[in-house]
Amino acid sequence: MAQPTSAMGKHPNFISTLEMQEQPRNEKDSHDNTNQTPLDQKAQLGIQKIEAVTTVWSTKSLVIAYVLMWLIYFVEGLLSGTTTALNPYITSAFASHSLTPTVGIVSSIIGGVTNFTIAKILDVFGRPQGFLLCIIIAVIGLVMMAACKSVEAYAAAQVFYTVGNTGLQYTLGVFIADTSSLKNRGLMQAIATSPNMITCWLAGPLSSGFLSGPGWPWAFGMFSILVPAFSVPLWVLLFWHYLKARKMQVVPERKEQTSLWQSAVYYCREFDAVGLILLSAGVALFLLPFNLYALQVKGWTSPLIICLLVFGFILIIAFVLWERFWAPITFIPYNLLKDRTLSGACLLSFTMFFSYFCWFSYFSSFLQVVNGLSVTNASYVMQINTVGSVLCAIGAGALIHYTGRFKPVCVYFGIPVSILGVGLLAYFRRPGTGIGYLVMCQIFIALSSGTLVICDEIAALSAVSHQHVAVTLATIGLFGNIGGAIGLTVVAAIWQAVFPKALAMYLPVEELPNLLLIYADITTQLSYEIGSPTRVAIQHAYGDAQRAIVVAATAVWVLGAVAVAMWRNIKVSDMEQVRGHVA
Repeated sequence: MAQPTSAMGKHPNFISTLEMQEQPRNEKDSHDNTNQTPLDQKAQLGIQKIEAVTTVWSTKSLVIAYVLMWLIYFVEGLLSGTTTALNPYITSAFASHSLTPTVGIVSSIIGGVTNFTIAKILDVFGRPQGFLLCIIIAVIGLVMMAACKSVEAYAAAQVFYTVGNTGLQYTLGVFIADTSSLKNRGLMQAIATSPNMITCWLAGPLSSGFLSGPGWPWAFGMFSILVPAFSVPLWVLLFWHYLKARKMQVVPERKEQTSLWQSAVYYCREFDAVGLILLSAGVALFLLPFNLYALQVKGWTSPLIICLLVFGFILIIAFVLWERFWAPITFIPYNLLKDRTLSGACLLSFTMFFSYFCWFSYFSSFLQVVNGLSVTNASYVMQINTVGSVLCAIGAGALIHYTGRFKPVCVYFGIPVSILGVGLLAYFRRPGTGIGYLVMCQIFIALSSGTLVICDEIAALSAVSHQHVAVTLATIGLFGNIGGAIGLTVVAAIWQAVFPKALAMYLPVEELPNLLLIYADITTQLSYEIGSPTRVAIQHAYGDAQRAIVVAATAVWVLGAVAVAMWRNIKVSDMEQVRGHVA
């Protein structure tokens, strides 16, 4: 773990907020003044609490915290991969019920927008409190998944599971931002999430073992034990140091509200309840149409879809106006909404998710149908992106640590390599191309995505103070969700417009009566022998559709280049955002 001398192993000197933002730390003074209030006296209580924790804990505690986070990410990565593999078998039990697809869509959107609520819980009440809440919700969801016997129970379990586990991983990201300097943040984030290199290979065999053995409910039963077993120790570590800081009078005492009404008014103000409701409702209504339009007879022209889009857009505009003119405590300060570095980071997050969901969609099917790979070998090719991204993220984090700059890494490496990798896919994703060329493209994309993810987060956080770290991370995540939703919509539109027409053009005449079955079922596509006229026709149809999809995935990187150009060339090694013992 990197230990910059400006942050590691020293207490902050509690003189005054303004003075200490300009003065260097002094170890002796810090020990003499640990009973005074935290530096950032204007920050909400949750921010002051985590600064108090990092003030009173030791380097050993910091190392233990990161080891615990590594283990939590390991369990969460294994859970995510296992759930993805088991999901078709879970939904098959309720396939005849129309509520099932709707539940998956709604739970996914709820999981995305609830991060804003969790962000305010972290800022108002504290990191340990928000983290514990996410653990409880995640465990409830897992227990319900293991015990569900009806579609109603499955629906509720999906919501709890998504909200809890999404929030848990989001909270870990916030905690890493709390306990690392901007100079080292990319490196620490990459190291903490490095278990993905291992779990991506284990989830498949683990899922197969449960399916062939005790059954999928037992998998969720196992994780309902593993998640709290590995997560609670980190909560204990944080809460114990918070109590220590409180005993040392580092945490300021807040005036207690004398009545229920005063408490309600106080917390509504602290949470910016109006802004939170407007933003969460607006985003949810705006995203729903991108997932539900296919279930409507009239598609995008359906009155329901139009109403959702219009009201969602209106609520988002209302949120911006509220933050600008009326919010007593702003959810996101209006000046941050105009900051070009933060705006560029949000735009890049949108671009990355849009492009990813374009080129990644149908990739497994393409590898099986066109290249003739087995399900296992196709998964190996797809996991190249995961492994490569983690390795490159560590390298990018190390480079930022030594240079103190993040923008040049994206300008000279991240963006060009991403355009190269995705652009080459538009040429090589066609029948007759050797699998080696597709692997090469995967490597290029993995190298760029690992770099861009790290730099994007650092760019966003470099534009804000510690007070707005949690909300900023939720915001760039929101733009990623929007980009992914629109990307999937574009993919679906292209696939539906190109693939069936190409099939009708290439299929032998005697197979035309089976066109709809071939179009809708990958099992039917794979049933035709490689080299047969029908299989060749299907492969050419895949090539036509995939070419159009990957062109869209490449073209959107014009926005990505503009986004990075918007960033200020900030030297993060000169910035001090967090205080106390940090990495």
